Amino acid sequence: MSDDRHVPVLLEEVVAALAPTPGETMIDATYGAGGYARALLAAGVRVIAFDRDPDAIAAGRSAAPEGLTLVEREFSAMESAVEAASADGVTMDIGVSSMQLDQAARGFSFQADGPLDMRMAQDGPTAADFVNEAEESDIADVLYRYGDEPRSRRVARAIVAARPLTRTGELANVVRRALGHRAHDKKDPATRAFQAIRIHVNRELDELADGLAAAERVLKPGGRLAVVTFHSLEDRMVKRFLRDRSGGAPSGSRHLPDATTARPAPSFEGVGKAVRAGEAELARNPRARSATLRMARRTDAAAWTMVAASNVFEERQA
Repeated sequence: MSDDRHVPVLLEEVVAALAPTPGETMIDATYGAGGYARALLAAGVRVIAFDRDPDAIAAGRSAAPEGLTLVEREFSAMESAVEAASADGVTMDIGVSSMQLDQAARGFSFQADGPLDMRMAQDGPTAADFVNEAEESDIADVLYRYGDEPRSRRVARAIVAARPLTRTGELANVVRRALGHRAHDKKDPATRAFQAIRIHVNRELDELADGLAAAERVLKPGGRLAVVTFHSLEDRMVKRFLRDRSGGAPSGSRHLPDATTARPAPSFEGVGKAVRAGEAELARNPRARSATLRMARRTDAAAWTMVAASNVFEERQA
């Protein structure tokens, strides 16, 4: 049920935010190596855990303790296992897991050469399919939007010229040459491209938008939500979602453009400020450096409905 290489980020803070009480039902939306799930089970709650990666589910089922239910699905499908307004807590740890990054055969990282895959669910189009078949303009858009790559057009042009690409090492070298990488540079420029392509292949931001809305529907009044993100795109989405759902959206925003339209009643209330790892955790787990935890509590208002895309929310009262 665990992986010694994986250290759950902000574990104590997440558990404190969820405030588990024996007999409650909580959802671990991103099971991974089961770190959050184990802590919640130890507090006496029932845990329903989701993961779209079959490797994570298989490892969890090999030693699943009493009280744990594992579901091999995207976390946006949490309503398939939980009735509306029946969960006492939901936690999400967004992004790629340490186990996925550490396996060269999964193709998420260029630290060790492997097939250019990047699929969390291990099905559907691969990263190689995308870089070898997509239009140059589409590749540039993905690099700019999801990787904040300022020279996305140059990189996309280099990728198209180097096709076909089948290995992570090949793609990383193409990006480095396009951007004039030097061995002593502090950050490898291929990092931004790999992040962008991974997010695109797995539809991560759309999944996050759908997952937040699903959590809103399954949480009962007083239910707690705790979301850990690892880069600014994710954090901005979570921050905006919780701001809007707690009634904090400014009048005339792009999400609620008509300031005269009656706003839905707030479905969440904020619980404290964003939390980041302290020095002690950073010393034992460097991955925690970019982590941000945001928390909220469900009100008794109806869930909002949402037509979701990763950059636009159109909302109305359910």
